[in-house]
Amino acid sequence: MRNTLREDHEQYRDQVRKFVQREIAPYHHEWEKLGAVPRETWLKAGREGVLLPAIPEEYGGGGGDFGHSIVVIEELMRVVASGPGFPLHSDIVAPYLLAYGTEEQKQRWLPPMARGEKIGAIAMTEPGIGSDLKSMSTAARRDGDYYVLNGAKTFITNGLNSDIVIVACKTDPEQGTRGVSLIVVEADMPGFTKGPLLEKIGLLAQDTTELFFDNVRVPVTNLLGEEGKGFGYLMHQLAQERLMVASRSPALMEAMLEETISYTRNRKAFGQPIFNHQNTRFKLAEIKAKTVACRVLVDHCITLHFNQQLTPEMAAIAKLYATEQQGQVVDELLQLHGGYGFMREYPIARAFVDSRVQRIYGGTSEIMKEIISRTL
Repeated sequence: MRNTLREDHEQYRDQVRKFVQREIAPYHHEWEKLGAVPRETWLKAGREGVLLPAIPEEYGGGGGDFGHSIVVIEELMRVVASGPGFPLHSDIVAPYLLAYGTEEQKQRWLPPMARGEKIGAIAMTEPGIGSDLKSMSTAARRDGDYYVLNGAKTFITNGLNSDIVIVACKTDPEQGTRGVSLIVVEADMPGFTKGPLLEKIGLLAQDTTELFFDNVRVPVTNLLGEEGKGFGYLMHQLAQERLMVASRSPALMEAMLEETISYTRNRKAFGQPIFNHQNTRFKLAEIKAKTVACRVLVDHCITLHFNQQLTPEMAAIAKLYATEQQGQVVDELLQLHGGYGFMREYPIARAFVDSRVQRIYGGTSEIMKEIISRTL
């Protein structure tokens, strides 16, 4: 049914799927116990061309486009692999560096990111402010050829493994949003420390931490883009980030629907497969319709993004609808598993817990409604 992705995207899917099946799916359960994905897996992903697929080849990337990034997201979701922070590394951090970095910065950071030698993170959220980025208190004071950075960030994906962190901070607190800048902090800088792994209810294999900056002296050459333009950069990139979150939903819904159909055909109750009961078939039919509707909307927005026509409103609509539908659908599919749906050895259990955060990160559902309501 899909006509959004091209033949080269589907060829790349074969490559990514083989990697995920071989190097990720068999080990993800162990990574959930560890709370992080081993760096060796990042290096393997780099060798296999799974990292930075949409970054130009001159900077070590795959030379593809956003469709190749979508393939990686979908293949990770197909096996409920929420641990590897590849999409954030490849399709949020790297695009900031590509769009706003100097040539020297791009040559310094992007090739090792493509190889998996350096892992990227972005630090926006702070304790106590949630989605209200205007109220951030992390600040960087200019001191000669350095910025002196102080503050803290929380809920940072790839935080423990991070080598390169794009930090949103205020370089001129008196100017409000016009005083926000983006500064790249590197892991070996004195005063930069990482907190312990945060104890989440889901995304257990994803290393999420707090980051602390205590008089970190960051060279002025690590300023990303222009001073005071950081808030605008963040807002400009949010549409793609929200589409990335939305794109996870139909991929996961499709995978879990397929898995549940197989389960209900094999699991018997009252002398016959659960699938043979009319209630089960009708519920699966309803879920199929919701999943197709979600797929059509998200693919439409992907096409808009290919053509540089994706507006913040449409990205918000896609994220709101897709993630809310995902939450409902996964819950209903778990119910069809009965007691086994509550066991983490079953994919539906992991999908259920991991799904909850979709309506929170990248902007809560309430923030999406606010964005949409402004255009009514």
